[in-house]
Amino acid sequence: MRARHVTAATVAALALTALAVPASWAAADATPAALPRCAEKDLTVRAGLSDDTEGVLDLSVRNDAAKACLVDRVPTVVYGDLDGAALPLPTVPHGGYTLGAHDTAYAAVRSVSDSADAAKEARTVMYVTVSAVPDHDGRRFPALNLGAPAGVQVWEPVTTLWQSSPARAEQVLAEQVSGQGKLAV
Repeated sequence: MRARHVTAATVAALALTALAVPASWAAADATPAALPRCAEKDLTVRAGLSDDTEGVLDLSVRNDAAKACLVDRVPTVVYGDLDGAALPLPTVPHGGYTLGAHDTAYAAVRSVSDSADAAKEARTVMYVTVSAVPDHDGRRFPALNLGAPAGVQVWEPVTTLWQSSPARAEQVLAEQVSGQGKLAV
């Protein structure tokens, strides 16, 4: 399943990924323009419920290749067959994130907002799909494997960008959800 996106910015970002290596990716993390996007077969994507924060998924992506490559700096997280993906906090343009050979990056995703509407409007899905590059199919995680046998609740999901550690990803998410600080890029 490919992720479906509804915002104009996301559609534009998907169009950019059709190019071999968009110039904006190289500019986003000051890497050489010749650095290729990571091949899906070279990435190991993981997701699981946070041990520390309810309603948060911890994500990771590992580059199993012998050379550095680019993933999108925003993980693509899609809930079941719902349209759209978790939005980054704050909204930023897509860009490249260099993933060194055998390196791992981490992100945290809040699945349900704290809004008053969340309790009555939240949907339940039986799987979540995560991709490190928007035009990859990504990996599907059944709710049961995420420790949510009754399904994953979702309403206005938001994600961090890839971070250097799981603790940093959760810290950035907590700061953004509470309105403090700026998202680390």
